[in-house]
Amino acid sequence: MKRVMVSASVILASVGLASGCATGSATTAQTDLDALAQQTLRESFLPGPGQYLSRLNQDEAQKLCTQYRGQPPASVAESIQAKEKNHIAYPADGKLMGDWKEGAKVFNGGFAYRIGHFIPSNPKAVRGGNCYACHQGEAKEVAYGNLGPSLLHYGKLRGTSDAVVRYTYEKIYNAKAYNACSQMPRLGHHGILSPKQVADLTAYLLSPQSPINQ
Repeated sequence: MKRVMVSASVILASVGLASGCATGSATTAQTDLDALAQQTLRESFLPGPGQYLSRLNQDEAQKLCTQYRGQPPASVAESIQAKEKNHIAYPADGKLMGDWKEGAKVFNGGFAYRIGHFIPSNPKAVRGGNCYACHQGEAKEVAYGNLGPSLLHYGKLRGTSDAVVRYTYEKIYNAKAYNACSQMPRLGHHGILSPKQVADLTAYLLSPQSPINQ
């Protein structure tokens, strides 16, 4: 896979110098920078096995978040959240809490969306959420990431009311339904996880029997 390594600071500096020479062209400079960033991103991925290039195409919500640098006006944020919430699907049996043991597998499964829909070694393998890459889960796990908040004792601290269960399920399924420009992957919305897997994850986070809450 071809990777084009371009320093963001170099790009920003060059565009900044250009715009500094003509202060009235700030908007044009920013547009040029956005276009250059998109071009660089696309050139770093080439078609072929294991590449899911449609990930590079932004949908409406992503475009708005890019436009407003992750801080859209309240009215725009509310519009994004309302539309994203309409995209949430639920398990056929209506149960938002599934099997926490299966949820543990999803939480700690590492395929997620790193290489898209294709897993070369086993195309039929079930993708996990790769959640521990950003969140602390069970206390015994020491290799977790910290981009997202710790989820240790998640259910122990919040309880299992209907409101908490629904919030947890929907946040996992489509984080933008609650935070318009959330960096968390929309695990259900993009088909990375099925509604059942999201329900299993919800149980893993909330069930009193789950190691998360011990």
